[in-house]
Parts: sequence; C-alpha cells; structure tokens
Amino acid sequence: MSKGILLVNLGSPDSPSVPAVRRYLNEFLMDGRVLDVAWPLRRFIVGTILIKRPAESGHAYEKIWTKDGSPLVVTSKHVQAALQKRVSVLVELAMRYQNPSIEFAVKNLASKGADDVLLIPLFPHYAMSSYESAVMRVQEVAAKLAPQMKITVQPPYYDQPDFLAALVASAVDFLKQDCDHLLFSYHGIPERHLHKSDPTGCHCLKVENCCEVASPAHATCYRAQCFATTRAFVKLASVPDNKYSVSFQSRLGKDPWLKPYTDYELVRLAQEGKKKMMVICPAFVSDCLETIEEIGMRGCEDFMKASGKEFTRIPCMNEHPLWIDALAKMADAFLAGKS
Repeated sequence: MSKGILLVNLGSPDSPSVPAVRRYLNEFLMDGRVLDVAWPLRRFIVGTILIKRPAESGHAYEKIWTKDGSPLVVTSKHVQAALQKRVSVLVELAMRYQNPSIEFAVKNLASKGADDVLLIPLFPHYAMSSYESAVMRVQEVAAKLAPQMKITVQPPYYDQPDFLAALVASAVDFLKQDCDHLLFSYHGIPERHLHKSDPTGCHCLKVENCCEVASPAHATCYRAQCFATTRAFVKLASVPDNKYSVSFQSRLGKDPWLKPYTDYELVRLAQEGKKKMMVICPAFVSDCLETIEEIGMRGCEDFMKASGKEFTRIPCMNEHPLWIDALAKMADAFLAGKS
C-alpha cells in the first residue's frame, strides 16, 4: 500500500464578502455535530442566523484578512509545506468547511496512489463539533470517492510531550514578560456535547470534580482534556498556581456552554486588580478569527474598559519549528507502522 498524510483544520470563508461568509456559516452551522438538533429545526435556526450574521462576521474577517487570504488557511498551507519537506510521502491539506475541501484532498491522494492515509486533525482535543466532525467527514468522503483507501486517525494529542513542548516553546518569550495573570482561553462547546460524548452516560458534569476523577469518559471529554493541557503547560512553564485560570470562548446561542466564559472573565479579572493580562488559546494550533479578532481585539477592548492596563495575546503555535517536529513525529510513527 502507498501511504499519505492528510491534515484537516476547521476552515474559513473564501473571502470576507457577505456571500462567502454566508456560504461558510451555512456549511458550518448545518453540520449536525455543531448544531446538534433535528434537521428541520437546524435549518430554521441557521436560516435565522444567516439573516444578519454574515455581514457582522464579514466585518470581523475584514479586520484580520491578509493579502494572501485567511490567516488560518494561509498558516495551514505553510504548515503543510513545512511537513512535506520532512516526509517522503504526499501531504495534503483540507478544511472541514469550504476550501481546500476534503473532497479535493481525498481525490488528490487517491490520484497519486495513496491508499493508506494518516489523518491528523488539527484539533489537539476531542470535541464532537471539531475533531469528531472532521474525522467522520473524511471517512465519509473516502468511502464514497476512494473506497480502497484506509484511514488511520491520529488520536487527540492534548497531553502528548511533543505537542506540549511546542506549545510552551511558542509562548516562552511572552511568558518572560511581567504579567499579573495568564488566562487559558479554550474554544467553548455546549454542555450537552459533553453529555453526548460521555460513553458512561453518568460522569461528565455529573460527578463532583468530574475532570479530576479518573474515568473512561476522559478519552472523549473536551473539558477534561483542556484542563489536562493546562496542568501540563503550567508545570512545564513553571507558572505559579495563583497566576493562571481557564475559561471558554466563542459561545453561540442561549443554551449553557462550558464555563467560565472568557469575555466575562476578562472583565472580572480586571476589576479584581489583574492589570496586566496575558491570554493563550491552546485549542487553536493556527491563529484565526477567534484568536486574532475575538481575543486580540474585542477581548483586549473589554479588558481595558474594565480598568485593565496591559493586554497581551500569545499567538498560536502556527509554524513554530517544534510544532512541525511534533507533526513530523506523528507522520514518522505512521510510516514506520507504529500507529
């Protein structure tokens, strides 16, 4: 069998224009693992959102758009190129939503003879709306377009030494600066997603201190994995216990999402006297709308308005050499038949 590598990130509109953003949001929100309600209700909800949201989001995308396009897509392509230099097999890149599409990537791998493919979701933590959605979509597309193709999936790597070393190394120069507080802001998910991903049906958000109590549920528990990343990071980076906390951003709708909410925490921490704030977003491997605009712009504004004095957003790993090393080691293990 001929091997290949497929990297999959979330995706981005093709441009900040309202039509392009509408297409992206429609595909994203109509994913049953993102908005997990019955199709008719999902269609109604998404139709309502698409009335005003594309213009609002388009304006936000305009603020971060580069001459080469979406930061997330551009950075992902650079990571693909860097990894391609490290391995002897074809490395393809796809976005779960929009372009470059999963269909295009699978067809290209198949056309080059790759029928044994390692899928590396560019999501360190397991969540049904990101990691699981990407995996299931790749498997569906491959079954349809290249049924002979074997897909090996890289497990979540939130606690893997190479990922953690890259994450800390990408932040170390910022951590040398003086700050009052380091906030770990992870992408939020609805609480119901934790319940749906809990194979025991009785652990996540049901047992006291559930993320600290050992359980099979942790293998698919986004919240527990985020806390595990945080604990490992602060240990590696020697962050004092009283100088950091965890929050969750980017909620949508009125249902309860993982708490505490980042926007609320930035205001609360400022009002409690944390004047010099640093924020890191470990759920994102590439900078995007949620890190650059939501945290770096709106989050900064909220913090400063609440009497904060200095705000620093620590960039994602993006193209950090140790992140490329981590990906290359995943690929090498697969090529050696160890994964």
